[in-house]
Amino acid sequence: MGRSVEAIKSLREKTGAPIGDVKSALDACQGDEAKAIDYLKRKGFEAAKKRQGRAAKLGRIESYIHHDGRVGVLIEVNCETDFVARLPEFQALCRDVAMQVASQQPATPQELLEQPFIKDQGQTIGHYLTALIAKTGENIVVRRFVRFGLGEEAT
Repeated sequence: MGRSVEAIKSLREKTGAPIGDVKSALDACQGDEAKAIDYLKRKGFEAAKKRQGRAAKLGRIESYIHHDGRVGVLIEVNCETDFVARLPEFQALCRDVAMQVASQQPATPQELLEQPFIKDQGQTIGHYLTALIAKTGENIVVRRFVRFGLGEEAT
C-alpha cells in the first residue's frame, strides 16, 4: 500500500477527487503522487464520457463585460441539478468561459471547447469542462453564447 494520511490529504487537495478515489489511485500507483494524479485524470475523463448523453437542462446564464465596455458576452452553461449550478467551481467555469468567448471569439460551442484556455494554455476549454464533470459527477454543457463588440458587424 502506497498511501499515508499525508499523501491522501495532499492528493485530495491537489485534485479535489473523492477520498475513496484518492486512496485507490495511490494504491494503484504505489504511492507515486504524479502517477496518481494522471490516474485520477484518466479515470475522470472516462467517467465524463459516460455522462455526455445525460440531460443537462439546469445551469446558469453568465454575462461578461470587458473593463472598457467595448465587448460583452452572454453564455448559457447547463448542468443536471441546481446543486451543481450553485457550486463556486461551476460559477467560476461560467465566468471563465464567458471571458474566453470575449477574448477568442469562437463561432460555435464546439470550436470553443477545442481552444486553449486563456488562463492555462496547457489545457483546452474542453479539458477544463471535463475535469469539472469528473469532479461533480454531472454532465455539463456549454449550450450557446452570443458576443457583442462595438463596431463589429452583426452575424
